[in-house]
Amino acid sequence: MNRVLSRKSRRLRRKKGIRNGLLGGPDRPRLTVFRSSKHIYAQIIDDLTGRTLLSASTTEKESSGSTGGNVAAAATVGTRLAERASKAGVKKVVFDRNGFRFHGRVKSLADAAREGGLEF
Repeated sequence: MNRVLSRKSRRLRRKKGIRNGLLGGPDRPRLTVFRSSKHIYAQIIDDLTGRTLLSASTTEKESSGSTGGNVAAAATVGTRLAERASKAGVKKVVFDRNGFRFHGRVKSLADAAREGGLEF
């Protein structure tokens, strides 16, 4: 099997196992993270209604000019997401690392979101 496909299939298998134990509701929505090689994306989702409440990423206009594939950019996305969540009235979330290891950009985003006022 191709090495890249094998890596992706392993991540998807981990994602499936993680998602079995997580459910985001209206009182505690799910914060999910996706990272590509160039960008990082974060969403706060209410699973019961199937709606994305708010999102932040490095592809937005506010983060233009900076690269999206580093730890500093992930921290700014986490801070921006926490600001938007506080405006929307979301205080507590369930963190979904989406099959990625909790280090580097994913950890940086989570730490910045915690410092911004989100609890998980």
